[in-house]
Amino acid sequence: METIEEPSNQGILYLIPSPLGENAPMEVLPLTVRKVIEDIDHFIVENEKDARRFIKRICPRKDQGSLHLYTLNKFTSPEEILTYLDPIKEGGSMGVISDAGCPGIADPGAEIVKMAHRKNLIVRPLVGPSSILLALISSGLNGQNFAFNGYLPIDKLKRKKDIKSLEKKSFDYNQSQLFIETPYRNDQLFSDLLKTLDRNTEVCIACDLTLPTEYIKTHSIREWKKLKISLHKRPAIFIISKDPLTI
Repeated sequence: METIEEPSNQGILYLIPSPLGENAPMEVLPLTVRKVIEDIDHFIVENEKDARRFIKRICPRKDQGSLHLYTLNKFTSPEEILTYLDPIKEGGSMGVISDAGCPGIADPGAEIVKMAHRKNLIVRPLVGPSSILLALISSGLNGQNFAFNGYLPIDKLKRKKDIKSLEKKSFDYNQSQLFIETPYRNDQLFSDLLKTLDRNTEVCIACDLTLPTEYIKTHSIREWKKLKISLHKRPAIFIISKDPLTI
């Protein structure tokens, strides 16, 4: 039998969650997150300015001059990424910080985590808010079988086609279908849902999660058409569920 050995004399790659909005970090994050940030100086981040601001809020006394930040986004070249984990191989620990929520989910951090596994490094996820899971557990929809589909197409015809496809998949597999949209296009997406989905299909809208303006409701399309809501520029998760029993 093969023995699983943890790498020795190397640091740890911590996956560090961040708040979903402007609320105080320690309202939604455990003390473990603060302690890890206090102890390390190397961070892989989506946006350097946002990361520095988050670190400052959670550890106000930490010396910003000591920070080494490595940007990971769609503009980062593959050649740059290859060197990002070097501090761990030299014995130091690093953190991956998303702009909001948990690294690796709807976030480029997954690429770094995959590379860490290939290099046999220790990866340690920290507890924190995930908008996807918070929306799902508060929706009342199927949490035993679900799929996250990221962003739907911007093109209107393609988007409507995908919406019908997700509705059919939900019906065929009894599977909740989750997706997101750029906040300033939320109202357009919601309008397309109302026009495209069956009247009995249920939709959960969960926006501004963990914030004072949090809004979470699940209704059938028939019921949603009677309501007026504005989702403009409010980070939101959408969930579709078409239950065979309602046909």
